Amino acid sequence: MHEYLKTAPFDIYELHLFHLVAEHRSFTKAAEIAGLTQSAVTRQIQGIEESLGVDLFERTTRSVHLTAAGQVLRAESGRLLGSVDQVLQRIREDFAGAKKEIRVAVSRSVGLAYLPGFFHANLRRQPQVGFRVSYETSGKILSSLENNESDIGVVCPPARLTGTLRVTHRFMDAFAIIAPEEADRGFSSATKRKRLEWANGQNWLLLNESGNTGRRLRAWMKGEGINCEPGMTLDNFTLIINLVALGMGVSCVPIRALALYNRKRNLRRIAWPTRFSRELVVVVRSNRKVPEHVGQFIQNVLF
Repeated sequence: MHEYLKTAPFDIYELHLFHLVAEHRSFTKAAEIAGLTQSAVTRQIQGIEESLGVDLFERTTRSVHLTAAGQVLRAESGRLLGSVDQVLQRIREDFAGAKKEIRVAVSRSVGLAYLPGFFHANLRRQPQVGFRVSYETSGKILSSLENNESDIGVVCPPARLTGTLRVTHRFMDAFAIIAPEEADRGFSSATKRKRLEWANGQNWLLLNESGNTGRRLRAWMKGEGINCEPGMTLDNFTLIINLVALGMGVSCVPIRALALYNRKRNLRRIAWPTRFSRELVVVVRSNRKVPEHVGQFIQNVLF
């Protein structure tokens, strides 16, 4: 062990600096966040590279990119840093009197109207617990769970989760096609052919296909015979609903997300014969025991 300590290429602090540079692709930004000078961060990274005998970054005057070796180090060490942060947080909470905190990551495809159901009961029943909420893509959320950077994720799941993650709750989420009032006129009596003519003639505002919901929604539309290219792609339904209400186009959105917009007179639901729906799940890590206050949070979520 002593020989290892003498020859270790870096410590936890230097590994954090490496991840800051990798995340922001900038030595200047990493130094700003760490409270160091750029030259100090550069020396730390150069020391790691010299100890390992490989370059971790490709540097140009305009950009910083990970090398293949840097990508491996980042991917494999993220979980280690997350575990260390988690252990330190638990020590502060259990022995130093720090306020307990739950890190909740919510998919960007989950509208703001859902959040009261996630947090209302917990704010009342666990007032001593704080929450750190992030709003990310499902892919980033699953990675953050695997790296111990989040405690709970609410996502539209991929076909298969890794063995390090497990689902605690599932619920179905139905969608509806919405349009501005002026685009809705005469639609209720339309035949199938007229419905498709109407749908393919509209300016569609759709969720981008970077996540599971966006891809599945496009597949459903194609199956229904709606084969037009979207006029605009966005990354969350809250923005999409507001743009539809402003007359910018039509869309297919979660019915639950419309709860915040009942008073928008310009917003109309379109009666379509079939309905798209997705599954939303609550995900946690499977390789650790869920702390009591985190488990209580999950039980209090209202679906």
